[in-house]
Amino acid sequence: MSEMEYTYAVARIRALEVNLFSQSTIDQLIACRDFPSALQFVLEKGWGGLDVPEETDAILAAERSKTWETIRELGIPMSTFDVLTYPNVFHNLKTAIKEMYMDMKRDDCYYDGTVPSRDEFRDIVSKKEFFRLPKSMEQAAKEGYEAILHSGDGQLLDIIIDQACLTGIYQAGKESKEEIIQKYAETTVAVADIKIAARCQRTGKSLEFINRALAPCDGLDTAQLAKAARTGFDAVCEYLSVSGYADAAEALKTSPSAFECWCDNRMIDMIRPQKYNAFSVGPLVAYVLARENEIKTVGIILSGKQNGLSDDSIRERIREMYV
Repeated sequence: MSEMEYTYAVARIRALEVNLFSQSTIDQLIACRDFPSALQFVLEKGWGGLDVPEETDAILAAERSKTWETIRELGIPMSTFDVLTYPNVFHNLKTAIKEMYMDMKRDDCYYDGTVPSRDEFRDIVSKKEFFRLPKSMEQAAKEGYEAILHSGDGQLLDIIIDQACLTGIYQAGKESKEEIIQKYAETTVAVADIKIAARCQRTGKSLEFINRALAPCDGLDTAQLAKAARTGFDAVCEYLSVSGYADAAEALKTSPSAFECWCDNRMIDMIRPQKYNAFSVGPLVAYVLARENEIKTVGIILSGKQNGLSDDSIRERIREMYV
């Protein structure tokens, strides 16, 4: 697309960015006295819709749909945003394989709007026609299918598909000419690898398991990260400290919730410079990611209110806002 066409699309996004929740708005939401008042707060901000049930999951799903409807209206080729949908697409593949193994259907476990669709995934898996899948999924689908069929190990299926998803994201970033997609892929995979290593260290996974779960990433020596995760918590923090991720190590030392916040905030830090870009797809991708961060944050707050968590406990889990 030409710079002029991007300029129009970016101008539309700039107008919408003023409606994104600021840190001040998030503080107001946290300050609501209980779940019903917090839910009413987001409804008054225009979240949900006339035909949307006044329930957290339904409202958040409606907001995600609004985001993609907005992007489609801009006239930008939707293939530009394919890499952002990879986590949902690979999740649906896992769900279809697990449904086959357990011989039961759970429509509520699927994400809507993916390509292939829910019904297409079910048909592909039931017929074992994995060649019909995108190339980035085909081999992992075969391996994951055989793994759960012969071992019954759902976790093994998870790491096979999840690792393929991360590898697919990273490859898409390498192949993209858009700097924002390149940075998104690098950030997504690096953060995911750090999360995997931290989780594997905490649960005492084997070195073989850790190596199988980690995805290649230029910004990390995954072999060294895996060894650190197998050695212990201090070794993970030490590796991160000397690998450009000292802030991740500090977050890990603080608390699990602080580390989860760091993971999401890393992405916001990556996209924030797009506020000053008007001539590329960057601001559009940043808007999608900012909206997802906003929706996730609102979901955390509403869940915390519903479960009776204190305001301080909720605040520990809150992400940075884009605006």
